[in-house]
Amino acid sequence: MTDYVDAGEAIPHAQLSNVTGEAPATGNVDHERIRGARSEPENWLTYYGTYDGKRHSDLDQINTGNVRRLTPAWVFQAGAVGMQSGASTYSFEAAPIVVEGVMYVSGPDGKAWAIDARTGQELWRYKHASPYDVSLCCGNVNRGLAVAHGKVYMYTLNAHLIALDARTGKLVWDTVNGDVRAGESGSVAPLVVKDMVICGSAGGEFGVRGHLDAFDAETGERRWRCYTVPKPGEPGSETWPDDGEAWQRGGANCWVTPTYDPELELLFQGTGNPAPDFDGAVRPGDNLYTDSTVAVDVNTGEIRWHYQFTPHDLWDYDSTMENVLFDAPDGRKLLAHADKNGYFFVLDRTNGELVRVFPFVDRITWGEITPEGKVTPKIYPDEEGVPVHFWPGPAGGKEWTHMSYNPQTGLIYIPVQEVGATATRRRREFKESIPYWGAGVAVDIEDFYGFVSAVDPLTGEEKWRWNNEYPMCASNLSTAGGLVFQGTPTGEFVALDAATGEKLWSFQCGSGHHSSPTTFSVDGRQYIAVPTGWGGWIEGFLPGLLGAAAGDALFCFALPES
Repeated sequence: MTDYVDAGEAIPHAQLSNVTGEAPATGNVDHERIRGARSEPENWLTYYGTYDGKRHSDLDQINTGNVRRLTPAWVFQAGAVGMQSGASTYSFEAAPIVVEGVMYVSGPDGKAWAIDARTGQELWRYKHASPYDVSLCCGNVNRGLAVAHGKVYMYTLNAHLIALDARTGKLVWDTVNGDVRAGESGSVAPLVVKDMVICGSAGGEFGVRGHLDAFDAETGERRWRCYTVPKPGEPGSETWPDDGEAWQRGGANCWVTPTYDPELELLFQGTGNPAPDFDGAVRPGDNLYTDSTVAVDVNTGEIRWHYQFTPHDLWDYDSTMENVLFDAPDGRKLLAHADKNGYFFVLDRTNGELVRVFPFVDRITWGEITPEGKVTPKIYPDEEGVPVHFWPGPAGGKEWTHMSYNPQTGLIYIPVQEVGATATRRRREFKESIPYWGAGVAVDIEDFYGFVSAVDPLTGEEKWRWNNEYPMCASNLSTAGGLVFQGTPTGEFVALDAATGEKLWSFQCGSGHHSSPTTFSVDGRQYIAVPTGWGGWIEGFLPGLLGAAAGDALFCFALPES
């Protein structure tokens, strides 16, 4: 028998490094301040920058006239190594939050940091202890944090919502929000609204029932839960079999942060695919509210309206991606959504009425959606063991990574993926915490490309396109400097002219981009921050770069001081 050696007393990590252990106090961030985030562009206060999801900054110090002089100001190394799901699945996917010169950012493996946004010096770090055997669909990732009420909120791999002290990084409270043994996990960046923290579940690939939750920001106590698959008797339950358990394993998880309209008091949440992904024979019906945008009352958690983009999905076309809120010239409140199925939707966000739908990718073979919104499936894995090829593949024409909207140009900039796949239906009986896909899938390994598409959401017209050899697998950022910043899978971080699409600047970061850049200023100097690190579910959207450098660095760019 082996005699284990006592590891000795644990030592705080700050003692072994140059971590100071404390961040400077910042002004209180609360609901009203986040609601007015557009008025303080020097900060990036919430996941999308503002509640409306535009990912646009009014900072213009870095602009089309001087962006060629942009250089790295500092680089932060995240140290993304560990045992969770294997190193190859790590991906640095976060969107940095910045409050008065302090950056808060999360990384793989349950890590979070406070960083001096001027210098890149690490101020504190937190490491969440997740069990090694968490069932993860799509990599060891975390998409970001929320900061408010003197706390930093994080949703962890093992489905815990935690609050950290913003000054010290020490744990304040820890609330369990899912059954990790059943396949539930957490990767979403929380959203603070009023005195609540909103976060959605992940794990649809394991046949769990999706939900969106609100918690008391001070105590972590749950306020409400909104299930995105109705149980028998609830509205929408008629779209699921009534003589089985399909609805309990229905998926529709909410693994991307919602947007929010404070006037309507509605959250706009995208939902994931139904489970099993490709075998629809076990779940006849439209399968609400999968592949939908649901408008949720922020005070009660009730679904006010929904719009389903792909009824009875057979292609893994989650609709979790963001819903960008903007207003038409006549004041009509609209919502823009670029779906995995390759179509771009504009809805009236007061009632879910379809205003416009048009394709934003070149190749769509799975089916057709008419201008009136009628959906006609054409190609899908119908027969057991028979391979079927379709475009877009399961990663979609656009993945979870985000587009941006520039109010000055009126254009939305979409990071587009052109990748197909072949799915072969394979019936699998449901087993808890085991992948529940219903098919084997092979993504095209040679025939792919990508582009940034500048689209007028009022007309559907594509104004310009910036082509790239590889699909766009990262979010982009729009600025009042007339720029669109976009990372590529091969490590380039580029600045495009927002009006023409001309590439004005680029920097090779050494690892592919699969994150969300943000911008801020400190002491009058504007910075562009972008995490890099290639991994996660890359076999699903670009297997041709499976062997590329992983990376785990956060780059911060600025103009020279002199």
